[in-house]
Amino acid sequence: MFWRGLASTFLTLLIVILIGAAIAVAWGRAQYTSAGPSAAAQCVTVAQGASLNAVSKQLAEQGVVSSAYILRTGADYEGKAGGLKFGSYLVPPGASMQQVVDTLTAGGPSTCGVEVVFRVGVRGNSVVLRDLNAASGRYEDRASYDPAAQQEPAEIAQAADRPGARLRVAVAEGVTSWQIVEGLKTAPFLAGETGEVPPEGSLAPDTYEVDKGADRGKLIQQMRDAQGQRLAQAWEARPFGLPYETAEEALTMASIVEKETGIPQERRVVASVFVNRLRDGMRLQTDPTVIYGVTEGRGILDRGLRRSELARRTPYNTYLNEGLPPTPIANPGLAAIEAALNPEDTEYLFFVADGSGGHAFARTLAEHEANVARWREIEAAQGAETDSPVQTAD
Repeated sequence: MFWRGLASTFLTLLIVILIGAAIAVAWGRAQYTSAGPSAAAQCVTVAQGASLNAVSKQLAEQGVVSSAYILRTGADYEGKAGGLKFGSYLVPPGASMQQVVDTLTAGGPSTCGVEVVFRVGVRGNSVVLRDLNAASGRYEDRASYDPAAQQEPAEIAQAADRPGARLRVAVAEGVTSWQIVEGLKTAPFLAGETGEVPPEGSLAPDTYEVDKGADRGKLIQQMRDAQGQRLAQAWEARPFGLPYETAEEALTMASIVEKETGIPQERRVVASVFVNRLRDGMRLQTDPTVIYGVTEGRGILDRGLRRSELARRTPYNTYLNEGLPPTPIANPGLAAIEAALNPEDTEYLFFVADGSGGHAFARTLAEHEANVARWREIEAAQGAETDSPVQTAD
């Protein structure tokens, strides 16, 4: 009887333990998969070689998770305990521990933390230190400097050396190949030689994520490969009947569109004007090509064209020469390439500035002359000279 009673007691105790364990497991799983305590998005940095134990405690201290132990247990159960990826990651508000583990083990580029961006622009270059505002989910500028004229601030230099910092090169649409090459020479976190200036238009404006010490020549080749791919895809998908014999001619048109307007909704309309003028045998008469003939793409003119420059016959003077210029005049972005190969279906043959930053378009010379008259009034009111070049019916 004694042994029977002891066995019964032991069995009862075992059942209670098993039930308790099952309840604990169910509770732990619920905690692991339910919404977390953080009311705002948070940036979580996983240091190089960091252990799950250290990261779980960091997450608990930040208030991202409610229990470091449950997070470690859940990650171990899912086979992800050893899968942490180095970097900085934005964890959304209310993320469960399971979602946090998935984020920290998925890998890929960092999605938050500091970033140092080298910007190549039409009017100059800059290095900018940016940090993510977790509340808004947007990066905000913290410091900047001109690498051609100023010393690198210690704050930016230290940020670039920080583990997990993102380093980027941002190339604006409409810069020339010379501007890109000269700019990259001053990028503080790049290394190596740039090599010769690539053909105009052959570099893709975009933002490129790089490692510290990345080779300048290889980055330029990456830009060339990207632009070549963009142009090939757009050329392959072009509609029938465009007045281009080669993809390079389309690229030249795209560069003109890029320099003529910065308004996205105008690109295809501007392209239509030039396409219509080509079809009708009219000269393009576009200032940016003349300016390129003056500057040769080495910087900006930063003033109006002189009459002597308009009268000078260069290969890029589209007031004197028929057809497209011999090469692109800048590096166009994807949107300008697509506009050149998919122009709006219009009857427009002319356009002129309208004073708002955009343009007034016209089908006939009479309409155009009325638009020009309004533009001359705006120029006069602004105290500017009223003899800026405009398109004609030639």
